[in-house]
Amino acid sequence: MEPEGERRLPSRGDGTGSGDTVEKKVALMRIFVEGKDLAAKWRRTAVPNGFISEAEIRNDLSQKKVYMQGFDKTGQPIVVAFGAKHYHSKRNMNEFSCFVIYVLDRVCARMPTGQEKFTCIGDLEGWGLSNCDIRACLAALDIMQNYYPERLGRVFLVHVPYLFMKAWKIIYPFMDKNTRKKFVFVEDKNLRATLLEDIDEKQLPEIYGGKLPLVPIQDPDPLDPTHVARGDDN
Repeated sequence: MEPEGERRLPSRGDGTGSGDTVEKKVALMRIFVEGKDLAAKWRRTAVPNGFISEAEIRNDLSQKKVYMQGFDKTGQPIVVAFGAKHYHSKRNMNEFSCFVIYVLDRVCARMPTGQEKFTCIGDLEGWGLSNCDIRACLAALDIMQNYYPERLGRVFLVHVPYLFMKAWKIIYPFMDKNTRKKFVFVEDKNLRATLLEDIDEKQLPEIYGGKLPLVPIQDPDPLDPTHVARGDDN
């Protein structure tokens, strides 16, 4: 008996086994197309106008909790998110979901040609009970894993308080195995050295000992030459 999960697709019956290869390719193509179609259907519902306007997410943007500037050593855009600037009591779930889509779209638009991932620094300094929002975390995770698959490169969690680990135990089971491997908990004493392994000092935010100032996600990066071509200054 063949092990479960290893059952072979029927061959053509000519003994060559080439039918297996053809049918497997067809099956994989079907999965790919159906996955693309699912994401397209979701986007037509979640983003009916084709993009999220800043007017739709005014509350989340005003908190200035997500920034984007610089690239890591592999060319991935760097996003910095501050957990202590998110408040459960001030969160509207629909707006927050739109905010997550807005952030991911902005990040994807900044990816250089040939690059498909981004790096994130999740800063949890000052994070407490008022910032704990399991529902929002799971919503963001769902959007990223199901509709922006394989966009996340690595997440460096810095200044992690002990209290956060209780929330992490709740969120962790909802992550797929591939996503789990992307999270790196960084000790304060090794913070700068750890970040510099993946990010050049000239591309590292100033607050972590680098050279770049923080730029809110909604603002054009003055050091990004492509923002002029995109018309972000208008």
